[in-house]
Amino acid sequence: MARWRTGGRAYALLLAGQSAAALALFWIVFPIFHRIVTHLGERQELALSQQLGILGSVLILYACYWTRLKYVPVVAPFRSTLVGHLCLFASRVSFFFGGALFSALFFRHLPELEPLPVLWGTFINAIQVGAVLFGLFCYSRELERLALSIEGHSRA
Repeated sequence: MARWRTGGRAYALLLAGQSAAALALFWIVFPIFHRIVTHLGERQELALSQQLGILGSVLILYACYWTRLKYVPVVAPFRSTLVGHLCLFASRVSFFFGGALFSALFFRHLPELEPLPVLWGTFINAIQVGAVLFGLFCYSRELERLALSIEGHSRA
């Protein structure tokens, strides 16, 4: 319990920051995803506020994740196989949406765009989507590490 008091607060704050950033990403991206799926092949424009919200959320997600990974150990507040499994489930669920977004964009939406899209614009869009997906992957890894720690595995 002493370990939780010393490292647990920093860990909890960083995990809360990651969770808030992931929630903000879902809040912003879900309506966009819905438009993409319901208007397959049509070009979807993002408002500047949406782009800035996505960028800010991804930057917060990365900052919290990499800070935690480098400086703060995963500290489980208690041990429980059931809660560990629930955290592991949340880890997988958090990435389902990213996989669905990727699928919609790359397997259905992109082939319907202009025959020869501007290469630079396509490159920038691919980087943006990749950054969001990688951010969600990092968050799912963090939840997985927490789950392993809660279950009592030594290599969390």
